[in-house]
Amino acid sequence: MPSAYILANVRVTNPAQYEDYKKLSSIAIQAHGAEVCVRGGGVDVLEGDWQPDRVVLLRFESAEQARRFYDSEEYRRARQAREGAAVMRMVLIEGAI
Repeated sequence: MPSAYILANVRVTNPAQYEDYKKLSSIAIQAHGAEVCVRGGGVDVLEGDWQPDRVVLLRFESAEQARRFYDSEEYRRARQAREGAAVMRMVLIEGAI
């Protein structure tokens, strides 16, 4: 079945304010049927020079569903709450399981 993933690397700069983002992004994740595969946790670099901070991996049924999540009013509120609290790097990856 085709799937799509949103992979994010987050450098949290204001942990207290970031808590608001986490609450609002959780609402958006639930509203758009995403599966949380990874949200935080330890990271052990096996190869290369990437030094990720907080890693989040979400799985969606399709790229279209992932884009609807990202463009949604729910996630727009979360992004606004995140302003000044974190530096986000996020990609949409199309794939299959």
